Amino acid sequence: MKIVITAERSAEETRVAASPFTVQKYVGLGFDVVVEKDAGLKADFTNDAYKDAGATIETGLKKLVKDADILLSVLRPSKEELIDLPDSAIVVAMLDPYAGEDELADLKNSGKTSFAMELMPRISRAQSMDVLSSQSNLAGYKSILEAASEFGRAFPMMMTAAGTIAPARVFVMGVGVAGLQAIATARRLGAIVTATDVRMATKEQVESLGAEFVMVEPDAEDSGETAGGYAKEMSDDYKKRQAELVASHIKKQDIVVTTALIPGRPAPQLISKDMIESMGQGSIIVDLATSRGGNTPLSVKDKVIVHKGVKIIGYANLAGRLAQDASNLYARNLMTFVTLLLSEDKANLNINWEDEIITGTLLTKSGELVHAIYNKDENNE
Repeated sequence: MKIVITAERSAEETRVAASPFTVQKYVGLGFDVVVEKDAGLKADFTNDAYKDAGATIETGLKKLVKDADILLSVLRPSKEELIDLPDSAIVVAMLDPYAGEDELADLKNSGKTSFAMELMPRISRAQSMDVLSSQSNLAGYKSILEAASEFGRAFPMMMTAAGTIAPARVFVMGVGVAGLQAIATARRLGAIVTATDVRMATKEQVESLGAEFVMVEPDAEDSGETAGGYAKEMSDDYKKRQAELVASHIKKQDIVVTTALIPGRPAPQLISKDMIESMGQGSIIVDLATSRGGNTPLSVKDKVIVHKGVKIIGYANLAGRLAQDASNLYARNLMTFVTLLLSEDKANLNINWEDEIITGTLLTKSGELVHAIYNKDENNE
């Protein structure tokens, strides 16, 4: 069996779908592993490191994908990558499954069987394959480092002979994996941290990290989360009450980190222009949702802008700014998933189409979009 790892075609993408460690593991399972030349350089994995792990380095895309059984990628493969890939090959990547049928047309029309890692079910057995968690964890950490880099003051309180430096005040909006790591990192740097989320269940997690939980009372009998554990869109009344609370709180904050993303929908607007303008000169906003439009109306994807003295950081791929660690974690997520596709003796592909992890991540098969999010009957469309 042959696994191929392609270099990412997006100039902004620094990650790679396999590390030398996972290559070594694949080789140990009996795979022939072929890595596109320089695929790992942005993550500081050299061609020699892959060779030492047992991979072959290939330059031509057509030769690379020839006879491949599995193609591993970070982002959705391009049309050029799919053309010469055997019809029987499996594609495993972050495929942006909610992009819509037009965006996914090349993948669908290629006839390949593909698995979207973002659709991984939130069950205990799938935790080691959860790419959203592994990448969000790093993004939350990096969000605080980016804020600290742009902030003109120190984070901790400092007692000096020349006087006392007050600690920075950090407000985290959205307490998922990224938000929790942002809280923990800001606390380690000595900031006073508050956080909010629509899910009351996150209150205990926030307080366990030494932060204060700020939240309006939820709608009656509403947990604020979906069956899958994600934050859901709330009622208009809740949004109004939440906005009033945030508006009064945010003007006292030095740094705000927003992490709110709802799968398949534009990012919710958490911070208005008026709220931004109420913040002090030199304040920072880090918006982790710019890939879906952003949590503020002024955020610009992959840019740092300044509006009336407030810096808004809009890097869409914060995990990719820690390319080696992000690649290592992502590669391990993929490796665990790939082993699930194999027979018990790991000698060949033997996909269990009844497995909820398989059905939960399957996006395209036989020229069709087969996931439930594209099932018009299930979506009442």
